[in-house]
Amino acid sequence: MIKKVIKKILGISEVSINKVGTYNESTRIAWLENTLKKIPQGLRILDAGAGEQQFKKLCTHLNYVSQDFAQYKPEELPEGLQMDKWDYGALDIVSDIASIPEADSSFDAIMCTEVFEHIINPIDAVREFSRLLKKNGYIIITAPFCSLTHFAPYHFYSGFNKYFYENALKLNDFEIIEATPNGNYFEYIAQEIRRLPSIAEKYSLKRLSGSEKKTLNNILKMLDNFSRNDQISSELLCFGYHILAKKK
Repeated sequence: MIKKVIKKILGISEVSINKVGTYNESTRIAWLENTLKKIPQGLRILDAGAGEQQFKKLCTHLNYVSQDFAQYKPEELPEGLQMDKWDYGALDIVSDIASIPEADSSFDAIMCTEVFEHIINPIDAVREFSRLLKKNGYIIITAPFCSLTHFAPYHFYSGFNKYFYENALKLNDFEIIEATPNGNYFEYIAQEIRRLPSIAEKYSLKRLSGSEKKTLNNILKMLDNFSRNDQISSELLCFGYHILAKKK
């Protein structure tokens, strides 16, 4: 009975009560919060591809400007993983991310979180960020290393390795200060194992049996053990990279 209550609280009713594979978003948000705190008060920051502006609350010490193309409508194409509803709110700028109507050197910092996989030409966006940033300005980027189809039809890449940032940022006058992997191989596999019950029900029309749930639970316990003893498996696979760079 106690285990059932714990599972309900954690929102993981289908399988294991351990938390391996559940840290993707919370780790990313904690990193963003800590990184944004380092940007001096009063500086002008662009939230590029702001979506529902969920990180505006982390920028209260900054002059926050939101931008998005504002075209995603989850009800238009029910393929892959979609949001139930989506509300951009009052965006400051509605434009293509690679052509933002602001003057050169308009911003002290730019934040672009979980957006690159939704840009048809992400290097064009990096080039635009370089134009918009002042010298010594900061760019904050997160994007998946690997991802399932989501926000269709605006999902163009499954993810980005650290080598993409090393090359694309260098070519556009950025110096990487931090490139931190989020999670590791075992955490990523656990995330997808947790997704299996819902994916099986949607695409195979099958609900997991009690014995199958126990099997998944045992696999998650195994992955949790492996993750606790991880030796840089993130170089093979992880949730994504957290990037902090400076404009030269």
